[in-house]
Amino acid sequence: MRTEDLLAAIATGLWRWDNAAGRVTLDSEAARLLGLPAAPVELTEAAVRSRFHPVDFAEINGIVQLALAEKTLAEARLRIVDERGRVQRIVRSRSRPRIVDGGFELVGTLQEVPEPQPGTSAAHTPITGDWRRSREAFLLDAGRGLAEARSTAEVLRVAAGLSMPGFMPDGLAVFGIEGDRLSVIGHHGHHGDDERPFVAMTLETDYPAAEVIRTGRAIYLPTPEEYSRRYPGTWPLAARFRRTSWAFLPLVNAGRTIGAWMAAFAQPVAFTPDERSVLTTVARMLAQALARAGMQEEQQELALGLQRSMMPTVQPDIPGMTVAARYVPTGGGLAVGGDWYDMIPLPSGRIALVIGDVQGHDVRAAGLMGQLRIALRAYASEGHHPDAVLSRASRFLAGINETELRGHGEDQRFATCLYIEVDPATGLLDIARAGHPDPAIRMSDGTVLVRPTAGGLPLGIVPDADYPTTRLVLEPGETMMVCTDGLIETGGHDLETGWARLRDIIEAHRPGGDGGDGGDGGDGESLERLADALVQAVHGPSSHHTTGPLVDRREDDIAVLLLSREAAGCGVGTGGLLAPQPIRRTVLSVAQAEPERIAEARRQVRDVLHDWADPDQVDSAVLMVSEMVTNVLVHTDGEALLVAEITGERGARRIRVDVADSSDELPHRRCPGELASSGRGLMLLELLAGSWGVDPRGDGKSTWFELYEDAGDAAGPVSPESGPVA
Repeated sequence: MRTEDLLAAIATGLWRWDNAAGRVTLDSEAARLLGLPAAPVELTEAAVRSRFHPVDFAEINGIVQLALAEKTLAEARLRIVDERGRVQRIVRSRSRPRIVDGGFELVGTLQEVPEPQPGTSAAHTPITGDWRRSREAFLLDAGRGLAEARSTAEVLRVAAGLSMPGFMPDGLAVFGIEGDRLSVIGHHGHHGDDERPFVAMTLETDYPAAEVIRTGRAIYLPTPEEYSRRYPGTWPLAARFRRTSWAFLPLVNAGRTIGAWMAAFAQPVAFTPDERSVLTTVARMLAQALARAGMQEEQQELALGLQRSMMPTVQPDIPGMTVAARYVPTGGGLAVGGDWYDMIPLPSGRIALVIGDVQGHDVRAAGLMGQLRIALRAYASEGHHPDAVLSRASRFLAGINETELRGHGEDQRFATCLYIEVDPATGLLDIARAGHPDPAIRMSDGTVLVRPTAGGLPLGIVPDADYPTTRLVLEPGETMMVCTDGLIETGGHDLETGWARLRDIIEAHRPGGDGGDGGDGGDGESLERLADALVQAVHGPSSHHTTGPLVDRREDDIAVLLLSREAAGCGVGTGGLLAPQPIRRTVLSVAQAEPERIAEARRQVRDVLHDWADPDQVDSAVLMVSEMVTNVLVHTDGEALLVAEITGERGARRIRVDVADSSDELPHRRCPGELASSGRGLMLLELLAGSWGVDPRGDGKSTWFELYEDAGDAAGPVSPESGPVA
């Protein structure tokens, strides 16, 4: 005897439920047990679900999840109901669940079990006597699904998957209103061209959906004869779909009819009071979900339009340079905030890069951002220097705070900003900073350094604020990144941990995609990949693995600008074309009034030496730099200019550190006592440096030292080129 015949003899069927695909496959016996024709069939999950008591079906999901967790069989007793909601039989399901991509899969048996004996607690439990409980279970399920839908398409998808207790629509359509005509918002169970005859209908047409919208009253048509009798003019349009019952219900939101919902049934439906109650409740929830989704889509379209109008496109054809930019709005509200970037052609032929952040994540912040961006463009286009541009912008925002915000009782706003004037021919960068994060430079060998720049208060706090200018040079093959604090601090990071995360991303980037070192070389695609990688690290699926210590930090808007200077041309050697030797360099000035920047000088040197072979030499270099800069501030009346440069191949590199000042007086060798607080600088150079010296210059002097990577921790002799030491 075949297995199928044996299972049929004991009233047992086979079924396979693919939850991920939403499909159920039944053999002949399983189909018969579910009240269907006794033939193998594949149905939708919703169609099969309508054959089960809704309370039982809701419980089976919990049983499946437990079986998956415990790796056991999923067993359940299920009541099978007919189209009228009456219990036909009780079956027992025994299935082996397994996890598949996107859901789970059940493969098992359905077996009919005897009805409970009279007098037992399980007797007399037809679903018609349990209608209230089954209806509540269905409506809770429907309400949850519709409440979670975030778009019109998603609302219609949820509505199409609803399995009403005892009866299941075979086709659905949602009609809207456009002027004096019907519109088809969406449909299910129909082909794409089926909606064409209904689109041109006016609201005066003798069609059930039009009448429902006109009157606000539901229409129930239990038979084709009833449909053709009441609506003879439009019955031919419905007859071709071969349905047997129809329900048309108004979609009402906030007391206003916004459309109509049609549910068509392949099986006869009497539309009892209980069934009408379920349909009416579903129509009410559907109307609210559609109105909510429509409002969210309108807000999203408004936000996208606002972003497009406020976010400029960067100029791709700067001679010798490449630019890439990104803007990512915060996840909440109108999806637009106060972050922005801009690129401004200047009268001098140079280019100004601007990035900033207006306080707040609301419409007011977006509006102020637009005003401030226009003001900055105007001041820059007049030819003002970076410090003057920011000073005027601060006065402009302070005026808005005083006249508009304070006058209307609103909180005053400020803005951070970084303004960079770029000379494409030389790579010269003149930077003015208003409370904004410093720029970061990716050097030609991949090292990333945050470049400290002088700065002033955020814009709008003080009308006449001063903004000192810092001059840097973007060397060939180097890339500069400037961003708002959202890129740094999103995900619970602070400035320190956030920069560390970004440094890893930028240093791991390989320009040109060949895995070699070197700058972006003007490769626009490479720079675009880096921009995407930075945003992905913060907002991508894997970003939750790199959260910072401030896990409760609110997410923020993100704006980021990347500027890359083309690498220098290759030289010709005896063996062919040779790439120029990459040089790693950092420059920092420390003014008399800024002794706190000595700590920044130490950090810069340590960052430059981040991959140095001998950590003891790194500590020695940091100590010597601290002594040299401190001596300038203590013994002269000018600023200290620090230049650190690394050359050579890895493993045999040299670092040279120069600290220049404007004093002509040369340092003196001293013999400090045990408790002396000064006089140790030259002794440290002599003990720790591979070579060192003091070079007089026309406008001062330069004290320098060198360390050699292949020398280990051995101190080299005093260089014979050292300047005189008294």
